[in-house]
Amino acid sequence: MTTVRKGQAPAKLNRDEFHVRFMRKFYDPAYEAVSQELASVEEVAWKNYVESHKAPITVKAGPGFADPDYDLSAEWKEAHDRLIAAEVRQKDPATRSRVLLINASARNDGSCPGEMSKSFRLTKMCEEVLHAEGIETDLLDLSLLTSDYERRIHPCKACVSTAMPLCHWPCSCYPNHSLNQDNDWMNEIYERWVSAHGIIILSPVYWYQVPAVLKLMIDRLVCADGGNPDPSSTHGKEAEEAKALEKDWDYPKHLAGRAYGLAIHGDVAGIESTRRSLSDWLDWMGFVDAGPTALLDRYVGYYESYADSHATLDKDTAFQEEVRNVARSVASTVQLIRSGKLVQPDRKLTNPRPK
Repeated sequence: MTTVRKGQAPAKLNRDEFHVRFMRKFYDPAYEAVSQELASVEEVAWKNYVESHKAPITVKAGPGFADPDYDLSAEWKEAHDRLIAAEVRQKDPATRSRVLLINASARNDGSCPGEMSKSFRLTKMCEEVLHAEGIETDLLDLSLLTSDYERRIHPCKACVSTAMPLCHWPCSCYPNHSLNQDNDWMNEIYERWVSAHGIIILSPVYWYQVPAVLKLMIDRLVCADGGNPDPSSTHGKEAEEAKALEKDWDYPKHLAGRAYGLAIHGDVAGIESTRRSLSDWLDWMGFVDAGPTALLDRYVGYYESYADSHATLDKDTAFQEEVRNVARSVASTVQLIRSGKLVQPDRKLTNPRPK
């Protein structure tokens, strides 16, 4: 058995430090009127923290799971069942083709910037094209992480680096109610990816990289590439059991076969490396690129004024049409895949280095 290495995690908070952290959420003096009620809630939260109430409501795994008697998180089981239903709908030839449009900018006019993002405008251009093609769209606006109350994507905990079977599909790390790691958006986002026949990511470049809101989602999608759909097989997060299972793991690609396109823009540097890293990631997951026209990177107002960037986009009609062509290419590829006219040439090959 491969040794499970220990010794990094800190000790639990003491009662005083827990109180300090708990009360930070109630800094507004308006909460003073309910201070006694908050003290009662804090006592419950402290007890749940000490007793590690990660998943306080559970259901039996039931038939089809490695251990039918295992107590699964009720929230995880509900998400699991929704993904199965979404996959059935996605594969039904009678359903309309559907494309997930992802606005990856963190900026919107409902938060500190006070102005919509250029990426959102480009996303809406793609939406118009796809609707004209008779394709359903689902607009996933990641900027809501910066403007919506209690909307979160928690960071990946890297379970896969302990062993792939420890990374569950969908992710079972959240919610963790004992640590107040709740309101996680990803269960809804997983379902939206599964439901789609194609995806288009429209993103700016932040410091040579994708925006943090996009990277949070990307990291949490690791479970879609090789993840374990049966947490009862590892009895939750038992590292030793997961390591033992990995020897014969087949690394299922849960989202493979969907089409994709990219529209990346920047103002100084980093557009090519950002576009390439995204296409490499999607290729790895088994997505099908919609051709060179669908893999777009362009500068908008190269070294020009930030304040005038929307006006610069208004003038760049060639770039606008290139973005529309991304949508047209993805629409065409989706239809070819669904009709059986486009088949991944490597789909029947055995990978000598599965991971």
